[in-house]
Amino acid sequence: MIRIALFLLTNLAVMLVFGLILSLTGVRSNSLTGLIIMSGLFGFGGALVSLLMSKWMALRSVNGEIIKNARNETERWLIETITLQSKKVGITTPQIAIYHALDINAFATGARRNSSLIAVSSGLLQNMSRDESEAVVAHEISHIANGDMVTMTLIQGVVNTFVIFISRIIAQLVSGVTSDADDHEEEKTNGHPMIYFLVSTALELVFGVLASIITMWFSRHREFYADADAARLVGCKKMIAALKRLKTSYEPEEPGNLMAFCIHGKSKWISELFMSHPSLDRRIEALNKIENHMQNNNF
Repeated sequence: MIRIALFLLTNLAVMLVFGLILSLTGVRSNSLTGLIIMSGLFGFGGALVSLLMSKWMALRSVNGEIIKNARNETERWLIETITLQSKKVGITTPQIAIYHALDINAFATGARRNSSLIAVSSGLLQNMSRDESEAVVAHEISHIANGDMVTMTLIQGVVNTFVIFISRIIAQLVSGVTSDADDHEEEKTNGHPMIYFLVSTALELVFGVLASIITMWFSRHREFYADADAARLVGCKKMIAALKRLKTSYEPEEPGNLMAFCIHGKSKWISELFMSHPSLDRRIEALNKIENHMQNNNF
């Protein structure tokens, strides 16, 4: 319930703020220029605000606890491992959090490479060997070093903008809600506003689902890169062992808004087009190819 409330409040705040901006600036959405501005504001606005608040929302979504000073040997090892790997890839050591979950998982988030967060589940610390855990941490460090969170946000913003713009254009054509004046005069709205609202809402839902295919494709693509970069940090064998261990884990419990940033994603009940992660078998196969290539070239 807390997760849903946070999501709704964040999106409501974004809508209210940008709605106020449009009202104060006199931008009207029933002109082409106004529609482009509105689509960009709402398309990128929600994505950017979510990115800026990502660490705060992520911690509250999973009830994670920031670890500043190690309380036991496991936490000491985790801090030392993340610190060492961060230095190797040239980023500031992320904040480190632990959250309670039965599944073996971890995620990274944050608006900047040098101001990020890595959270690991208690299930990971209890059920993985140190080598396997090291590989998972390297995977998340690679996401941060590659700037995947920012890139995902930009892609989501572009996709959202196109979804809103195209939906509203089609809704205007269907409902007859248009502007009878040019951009320098006061706009006049005619047609059927209720039909416009219903059509635009329905189209945004439909196009939003289709657009998620694009964002999920990129999400799956970046997982292969993060696996490969992690393998360069700790070795292919450790990364492959970690992925094999994930196959024995419980189904991930993390909320949907974090799933794209976890190492282990849900994949059993949904078409591959809408999966945030490739199957573990495909990821293992890709790493085996990298390992064979390195051996053949005597790396």
